[in-house]
Amino acid sequence: MEYSRVQLNDLSDEILMIILKKLSNVQVLYSLIGVNKRLNKIVYDSIFTNCLTLMVSFLNHCIFPLSEPILDRFCLQILPKIHNKIEWLDLEAFSMERILRATNYPNLYGFSLYNIQQEIAMHLFNDECPFTRTFKNQILSLAISINANEEQSSRKDINARIFMRIINTFSYLRFLNFCPSLNWCQELSFDNSFPFVFSSTLLKLYVCLHHFTDCLYLLDGRFNQLRILYVTINIISSSNLIINNQLKLPNLRSFSLYCHRKTGAYDELIVPLLHRMSDLEELDLCLIVSRKKIFIDGNDLKTNIINNMTLLNKFTFNIRSLSRFYNQINFPSNKDIRHTFDGFKDNQIISCIDYFQKRNYGQCHMYSYPYKLKYYDNITNNFPGGIFKCVRTISLFDERPFEHEFFLQISQSFPLIEKLTLINKKPQINKFNEQSKDDNRPSLIVIQYSHLFELNLIKTHEDYLEQFLLDTKMCLPNSIFLHINYQLLKEVTHNFTRNSTRNNCAKIRVIFLYNTLGFPEHLKDYFPHAKICSL
Repeated sequence: MEYSRVQLNDLSDEILMIILKKLSNVQVLYSLIGVNKRLNKIVYDSIFTNCLTLMVSFLNHCIFPLSEPILDRFCLQILPKIHNKIEWLDLEAFSMERILRATNYPNLYGFSLYNIQQEIAMHLFNDECPFTRTFKNQILSLAISINANEEQSSRKDINARIFMRIINTFSYLRFLNFCPSLNWCQELSFDNSFPFVFSSTLLKLYVCLHHFTDCLYLLDGRFNQLRILYVTINIISSSNLIINNQLKLPNLRSFSLYCHRKTGAYDELIVPLLHRMSDLEELDLCLIVSRKKIFIDGNDLKTNIINNMTLLNKFTFNIRSLSRFYNQINFPSNKDIRHTFDGFKDNQIISCIDYFQKRNYGQCHMYSYPYKLKYYDNITNNFPGGIFKCVRTISLFDERPFEHEFFLQISQSFPLIEKLTLINKKPQINKFNEQSKDDNRPSLIVIQYSHLFELNLIKTHEDYLEQFLLDTKMCLPNSIFLHINYQLLKEVTHNFTRNSTRNNCAKIRVIFLYNTLGFPEHLKDYFPHAKICSL
């Protein structure tokens, strides 16, 4: 430590700041506060004290409290020294109360609360709670992630009650991110019984809703100063409830609507809602739309959306429309769809057209590029390519076979994918299995998915098991979670004796075997590092 201190003191303040900015604020404060006067002066800078994340977050979205030694030092020594500099806190449920009681926070204007149980949230946002009495007139911004236990999961109104208490408790709240996860227990549902809630200060709202009627409820005038609304809706469908979907929203400037389920109510519900937002400047749509007639295309977006929003300067979208209107004779081409986007400004629009003869429907997928979502579903052989560094989860589906070159393209286009699901019952045409030394065919490029940890091959032809398990075609990373049909796996591995699939099978961490009541003992030798689960 003495040697390390000398080295740090030898560096200029500017160099030290560059280095320390690479670390988290908690690391900087825990390691350097109290070491000497010079370092104290640096780490007391607002860059390191304004915003503190007092929890541990992993890439798989799991959140844990700080270790006891670190938490002790912060609560007993560090937080009392910098309390007047702290403006934002990221907290988790286990250590939240202790941190908030460690000192007073006169300049705290916002915080995030993660993994809060519903009953704790109900108690927390209550006028009788010391937390509420302390911060009710101080907090301007709040993000909260709620968990539900099994007993509470059936109480559909509890999130609505928590939401209402937050709005009614914090008198000057301007920003609220209510349940940022897509987890079912974090949806907000008013369950056909809308509580009284009103705010003339709320400017920005992020929320996950159960039904489209919940969105109409939020936009019926009770948040009349709302400028920005980001909403994810589970179900967009007609309802017997009568809620005004005509009241104009002149103050709304930015709107984002995501729905991951198919909806047939685009023309009936979504378009009328967007017509209420004539003063929007930014719009983001992510939808799967089922239509009786033609696809949604550029002409549709111009007619129903853009022409009604004269102030719109940013429009991004990811829309997949499905239709049984077309057949192989009148089916539009990619070129036809691209022409409908002539005149669009400031966007690169990608479109992909597919017709599935066996299922008797067509789909048109169009999106703004660069692509910003973490998932990309139903990729077919018509995939237009590109680089998608944000995407972590993909699904592949087609009624035509996927060849080796397709999987190579997928690995290059999605360099950071973690989860892959493949659905294809068609056998490959170009089959390259084990090659002998006398084989004159050019050797295949061995494909790598370096970040993959979950692979689902349940609904596939056996050729795709070979595609992923043969070491002449694929090099899987370690610690894979594999979902697979037992009988197909048995055939592809030659009853778990095939050498060319052994290397990749040895990398499996957990294997879920479907359609089996048991398996032979020597299967464990073939998957030496795997936990084997029969389903």
